[in-house]
Amino acid sequence: MLRLTDTRRAYLMNGPAMIVLFALVAYPIGYSFWVSLHRQNLKRPKATKFIGLDNYFALWNDPAFLGSLRTTGLFVLVVVTMTVLLATALALVLNESFPGRGVLRSLALLPWAMPGVVNGLMWRTIFDAKTGALNGLLTSLGLIDTYQAWLSSPAGAFFLTAFAQVWNTLPFAVILLLAGLSTIPPDLYDAAKVDRAGVFQRFRQITLPWLLHPLLIVLILETMNSFRAFDTIYVLTGGGPGDATSVIAVLNVKTALTYTDFGLGSAYAWVITLLTLVVSVGYVAALYRKGSFEL
Repeated sequence: MLRLTDTRRAYLMNGPAMIVLFALVAYPIGYSFWVSLHRQNLKRPKATKFIGLDNYFALWNDPAFLGSLRTTGLFVLVVVTMTVLLATALALVLNESFPGRGVLRSLALLPWAMPGVVNGLMWRTIFDAKTGALNGLLTSLGLIDTYQAWLSSPAGAFFLTAFAQVWNTLPFAVILLLAGLSTIPPDLYDAAKVDRAGVFQRFRQITLPWLLHPLLIVLILETMNSFRAFDTIYVLTGGGPGDATSVIAVLNVKTALTYTDFGLGSAYAWVITLLTLVVSVGYVAALYRKGSFEL
């Protein structure tokens, strides 16, 4: 009778799961890269042709792609910065003991439970130029005289879209940072208070070093989410006005589904993947050089 070693038994037990993962993850990823190496448009099905990296070279000569790249970079910078700052502040508040903390923690999770499409529809209703709740509130407070078209200007549409994205993803960052705060030994704060360290000194010397790993996770995940942001932006502005909110993901979906250019659309998808990978590796490398990250 054939005796199985522990290694063979492990492969045998995990084999079905590995097959499912390959079928659902590895194969579609590999196939999308293969499609990106072809000229493939559903409007011209007989013109499909292997062209190598020509789709990728075409992107760098495309003004629309270069414009979306700049818009995406600025969008990621604004969203990630706002998310990290607000999540850190909110996590520090929710980590304190006060009446109603449990209720406030539960309410803080609600935006995260909202799908991106619903989030975009909600904020589009709030920012509506004729019946929007924001115009009604500001008018009733006497802060504006007439209703404003908040999403009609490029700058307004960009920053309000970034705000809607932050509102949707902020709770997840707060959860991660709260988990990091809960691991800090209270004795460290007690010792710092005995040494008469102020609030900012305690934050800089105790809280921040202990939050480096959770902050790294937040930075990586929020950067990936921002690069791939589509549903909220598409529902809220559709990439407009003009190309003010035309990030790479929006241009990717329009290229693949509206213009049915699957080859170029797959190239867009792989550019997004490579950009997020490079930025994530950069985060890890920066902390690793400082000796704050262990592999």
